[in-house]
Amino acid sequence: MPYHGWADEGFGAFADEFARNFAERGELGAAAAVFVGGRKVVDLWGGIADDRTGRQWQEDTVLPVMSLAKAVVSFSAHLLAQQGKLDLDAPLADYWPEFARHGKEGITTRMVLAHTAGIPLAERQLTFEELTAWTPVIRALEEQKPLWEPGTAYEYHAHAFGFLVGEVIRRLTGHTPGAYFRAAIGDALGLRTWIGMPREEVPRLARLVEAEGRAPMPSPDLLPIRALTMNGVLPFPGLDDPHGYNSPALLTAEFPGAGAVSSACGLATLYAAVATGVDGGPRLLSEDTVTDAVVPLSGGPSWSGFPDLGARWGTGVLIDSAFRRLLGPRSFAHSGAGGQFAFGDDEFGVGFAYTANRMGARDDQRAERLIGALRKCVGAPEVPGAGG
Repeated sequence: MPYHGWADEGFGAFADEFARNFAERGELGAAAAVFVGGRKVVDLWGGIADDRTGRQWQEDTVLPVMSLAKAVVSFSAHLLAQQGKLDLDAPLADYWPEFARHGKEGITTRMVLAHTAGIPLAERQLTFEELTAWTPVIRALEEQKPLWEPGTAYEYHAHAFGFLVGEVIRRLTGHTPGAYFRAAIGDALGLRTWIGMPREEVPRLARLVEAEGRAPMPSPDLLPIRALTMNGVLPFPGLDDPHGYNSPALLTAEFPGAGAVSSACGLATLYAAVATGVDGGPRLLSEDTVTDAVVPLSGGPSWSGFPDLGARWGTGVLIDSAFRRLLGPRSFAHSGAGGQFAFGDDEFGVGFAYTANRMGARDDQRAERLIGALRKCVGAPEVPGAGG
């Protein structure tokens, strides 16, 4: 058997698909977890956590989950809005007065969460040390001019997303977003999920590896790549670079747009907490809050001409779309580079997460097949052409 853990009766098809990822789809090390109705029904892990040493994947293994950091930040913002502390449609400058410069006066938190704010990056060149110091990034974003009229076009705000919403969180709570998440959500739920990984977790960290045949990165001069790499300071993929995504220097800092570290179970628990509550506890976000989050707001070809990959965005969440078919219109999700994926759905009462250390190519089917199997397990409608 290529994995450890368990799956409740009725979820054997999901466990079989997890095994097929190892047997047929080149899996190295991976984990998957599922909650239904607030109760864990699947918890699986297996394979190799570190291909250099042969260290095995354990139940407590964590790994970089890239842009799933945006889910952590988004849920934090929605929680503050639900508590009446943040108006998602008010200008950021209401909370962060220094931001109201150079045509940014009308940018709202919702625009950032929908990737339409017009500032997908800070164009001022910063060093890695400045990126990890927080304040230099915030000052650079204050100086940045929007590249288009805010709210009128879509471009993925790869790292700016986390710093922009994160600074609003800091102004409201006194905590940077990683610290606020732990204080407000993560610690109470016992999540192995962080933005700013504790140094004591380094020995339990899985090492990312590139998939064979992965397409080369486009030109580093393209806007989406500049946004992804913070103008070349963060290598991508460049996983083993001193500042790459296998580096504790990056992962123990706060990169709130793409620097989260988590276990699959941590992410699945978080999404289940949003969708239903966990183990009889209250929902983290209400039905009305989720209804607001899943209203379609953006997607399609980007402002810079990057092709439409099929993703459609609500307020800080990926919604059911050609990019990834989920369970239905109440599904809310996020992906992370290389194949990491998590979603919740309050109609079907689901929290799901899949994490893997062999990064996938564009045609990667590992998460797709797991979601297809889960769809059958929970009785969601079949989706023509979707995995499973």
